[in-house]
Amino acid sequence: MNIRQVELNKIKIHDAFWSKHVNLVKDVIIPYQWEIMNDRVPGAESSHCIANFKIAAKEETGEFYGAVFQDTDIAKWLEAVGDTLATNPDEKLMKVADEAIDLIAKAQDSNGYLNTYFTIKEPNNRFHNLCEGHELYTAGHFIEAAVAYYEGTGKRKFLDCMIRFADLICETFGEKEGQNHGYPGHQEIELALVKLFRVTGEKKYLDTAKYFIDARGKGKNYFLQLMEQPDYEHIFPEFANYDPKYSQSHLPVREQKTAEGHAVRAVYMYCAMADLAAEYQDESLLDACKTLWNDMVNRRMYITGGIGSSGTLERFTTDYDLPNDINYSESCASIGLALFGLRMARITKEASYIDVVERALYNTVLAGIALDGKSFFYVNPLEVWPDACIDRTCREHVKPVRQKWFGCACCPPNIARTLASLGQYIYSVSEDTLFINLFVSNEAEVNVSGENVKVKMETHFPYENEIKVNVSEVNKKTTFAIRIPDYAKNYTIKKGNTKLTLHDENGFAYVTIDSDCSLSISFEAPATFVRANPRVRADVGKVAIAKGPMVYCLEEVDNGSILSDIYVDTKQPLKEEWVEEFGGSIEITASGKRVRTEEWDPDCLYSEQEVNYDPIEIKAIPYAYWTNRGKGEMTVWLKEWR
Repeated sequence: MNIRQVELNKIKIHDAFWSKHVNLVKDVIIPYQWEIMNDRVPGAESSHCIANFKIAAKEETGEFYGAVFQDTDIAKWLEAVGDTLATNPDEKLMKVADEAIDLIAKAQDSNGYLNTYFTIKEPNNRFHNLCEGHELYTAGHFIEAAVAYYEGTGKRKFLDCMIRFADLICETFGEKEGQNHGYPGHQEIELALVKLFRVTGEKKYLDTAKYFIDARGKGKNYFLQLMEQPDYEHIFPEFANYDPKYSQSHLPVREQKTAEGHAVRAVYMYCAMADLAAEYQDESLLDACKTLWNDMVNRRMYITGGIGSSGTLERFTTDYDLPNDINYSESCASIGLALFGLRMARITKEASYIDVVERALYNTVLAGIALDGKSFFYVNPLEVWPDACIDRTCREHVKPVRQKWFGCACCPPNIARTLASLGQYIYSVSEDTLFINLFVSNEAEVNVSGENVKVKMETHFPYENEIKVNVSEVNKKTTFAIRIPDYAKNYTIKKGNTKLTLHDENGFAYVTIDSDCSLSISFEAPATFVRANPRVRADVGKVAIAKGPMVYCLEEVDNGSILSDIYVDTKQPLKEEWVEEFGGSIEITASGKRVRTEEWDPDCLYSEQEVNYDPIEIKAIPYAYWTNRGKGEMTVWLKEWR
C-alpha cells in the first residue's frame, strides 16, 4: 500500500504550541538567515555564502571562503522558503528567493555542474575527492530545495537547473564502463534523487540513487583506494587514518547491523534506504532499515531524541555510551532521525516510529533554536556546567548559550526547513486511510478514498491531552488511523457522544466513518519519572522527568548553582502548573534534598566528613526551552533519593 504525505499547501497550522515556532520561520528565521548569508549581521560568524556565488557567477572577484559545503546554507534556506511559500504565499519573499535562484543559475556551468568551492578553488578536481569534497551532498540539498520550491510556488527555473545537474550526476556515476564507480562520502544525494524521481517520473534518478546505496561498502573500500593515490590531499586533516565505519562504507548496507560512524551521514543514508525499499519493494533493504533503527533507538539514542554521542567526529560510539555533559547530539542528526522514522512509519504503518519522531521534534530539534529565532545550538548536551566549557578540552564543542551563527552552519537552516515543513509529520495518507501521526491544531484538505475530505484538528497538546477532529465533506467510507502514543494512559475515542471500541493495530486506532462527524480523542499523560537502562553507565541511580513527549530539565536560574548536589525524591508526587513563561508552558515541581555544600571548606578537596542535606523544592522546565533566560547550569538527569 502506497502511503504518502499530505501536500504542505493543503495544511494550515494554527496551534497553541507549534505556531510560535513555525511562524518564526517566515517572520524572523528566513529574513535573519538571509542577512547572515549576506554577511550583514554584526558579531556573527562570517558566512560568505552569497559572495561565493557572486564570485562563481563572475559578478565579483575574490576567493572562496568557508567550509567545502558552504553552498548548502543557501540550499536549505531556499527549501525552507519553498515550504513556507506553500502555506503562506508572499510576493516579497518570493522575489528575494527568485533573485537568489537567478544568481545560482548564473553560477551553474553549461554542463549542469554546480559547486562554488570547486568552481572557484579547485576547478580541476570535480568529482575526484568524493570522500571529503561533499559535492554530492551539496547537490542533494540543492535538488531537495528545488523540489520544495517547485512544489511551493509552481515555478520551474530552479527545478530545471537541478534537473540538468542531476542528469550530469546520472551520466557520471554508475556501474557502466567509463562511469565513475564511486559513491558519496556524505550521503544526501540518494534521498534527493528519489524526491526528484517522484516529481518528474524519470526513473534514471531512482536507479542512480539505488546504485549509490548498492555500491556502498562492496569490495575493497572505495575511499581507502582513493586515499592511496599519490596525489591525494586531505581537505579535513582529521580524516587521516580514515575508518570506513565513519561513512557507513565498512560493509554493504544490507549487512550492517549497528548504527556506526557520523550520525548525520548515517540517518540520511537510512532515509534513502527506506525510500528505495518502498519504491523497489526490497524486503532485504527494509529488513536492514529495521535492524539499524532498532539498534539506534534502543541502544544509542538519548532520551531527548539526540543521536551521535561523540564530540570527536560527531559519531556513534558503542551501545549504551550516552554521556550527558560531553555528548554531541547534533541538531541535524535528530532532524535526520525524524525523517527516517517518518519514512519507516509510512512503510510499516507502525506508530512506534512516530513516538521517536515526536520525541526528537519536541526536544532536540526545538532546543536547537532560541525562542527569538536568532541563535542556535549545533550541539545538544543534557548537562552543562558553563565554567567547564573550555576550548581545547573535551567539552570545547559544548556551548552554554546559543550562537548567532557557525562557521560550519549546517544546523540553523536545517532547523528552519524542518519547522517550515512540520505539516509533513502530522498526517500520512494511503488510498483509503488517513493516518494522524501528531496532535497539532490545523485545518487540512486531504484526498482519501478518491475524494477531498476536510479535516480540522483542535488541541492544546502536549500540555492537555484532548484532541477534537472534525471531518467534513465525507461521501464514502473512509478510515482514520489515529496514533496511540507509547506514553498514553486510558486512551479513548468518541464518535460524537459514543465511545468507540478501539481497534488497535501496531499503535494506531482505526476508525471507519462514512459521513461527516466529530472524533474526540483523550488520554492521560501525567508528568513522570523515567529511568535509563542500567547499562547506560552515565545514568545509573538517576531519573529524568518527562510529560508526554517532552523531556524536562533543571536550570540554575530556578534551582541555584551546583545542580549535581540535588537529589529528587521519587516517592513524592510531581506537581504540574501552567505558567506564561516561554509563551505558555507547564512547569513541574518535585521534592528533593540538597547537599549542604556550604559546610565544606572550599580549600579541602577530600575529607572523611559526612554529607548533610536540606529538603528543597525542585523546579523543572521543558528541555526545549533551556538557556532562553541567560547562561547557567542545566541538567536533565537527577540523582534519585533513596
